[in-house]
Amino acid sequence: MKNIINFIELTRLNKPTGFMLLFWPCSWGLSLAFFYNQDLEKFLYFLILFFCGSVLMRSAGCIVNDIIDRNIDKKVKRTKNRPIANRSVSVRRALIYVFSLCFISLIILLQFNYLTIGLGFISMFFAFSYPFMKRITYWPQLFLGLTFNWGIIMAWTSIMNGISGDAVILYILAIFWTLGYDTIYGAQDLVDDEIIGNKSTSIKFKKNLKMFVSLCYLICSVLTIFLFYRLQAMNYFNIFILIFILSLINQIKMFNKNNPKSCMNAFKSNNLSGAILFCGFILLNT
Repeated sequence: MKNIINFIELTRLNKPTGFMLLFWPCSWGLSLAFFYNQDLEKFLYFLILFFCGSVLMRSAGCIVNDIIDRNIDKKVKRTKNRPIANRSVSVRRALIYVFSLCFISLIILLQFNYLTIGLGFISMFFAFSYPFMKRITYWPQLFLGLTFNWGIIMAWTSIMNGISGDAVILYILAIFWTLGYDTIYGAQDLVDDEIIGNKSTSIKFKKNLKMFVSLCYLICSVLTIFLFYRLQAMNYFNIFILIFILSLINQIKMFNKNNPKSCMNAFKSNNLSGAILFCGFILLNT
């Protein structure tokens, strides 16, 4: 039982916001592709595969992150009790978990076409190099945006077997979405990160944090409107765009860099934001 509890804490399966934030962009990409290729059976099957892949890869990514950050996590109040940091789980056992999760993910990846499989292997570089970014740049959140939203491109190619302008626009707007919400998330550890020497956009823009997040969400919102306009769907589905944008505005009002709990609550609310935009894309196909 203790091993199961440690595994759940290590993979953050008890914190579904993380893997849902990886899954929602995949669902957007699939729904957008479905708008052009009305194969319902393939759409639903791939939706399940991408959900499973999101859970598995996010879990593996969390373990790799904790292995790399094990000495840093001990010094941060929020992370000092993570299983590897407090030595409840050895690095050796953690690596076994990573390889097992990646193997299952590979089985899922092989269900797609060759282009998507190739893109999946490229995503491994992003996923496993991300933990090092906060040591070398103030923009690890941007790198996370490139990583977490790569599923948009993979989801699109899994159905369309090619890249298009619509998919690229969706990918870029999602990057700014991630850049905003992960900056909010990083604000929880501002004091500890500055002491340790970690870098982040939360630290870089700490004097104008809300302005920076607002700019990220503004760009995300403008690109969302532009994409739906390109799809000629503004007259029918703008209510979901409006709700999505309002949810982002609410986050800006909600979080306070001096109140870590408010930052976490604002961050978690992005799960709802992702679901709202997914509904907008689904209704494109009705």
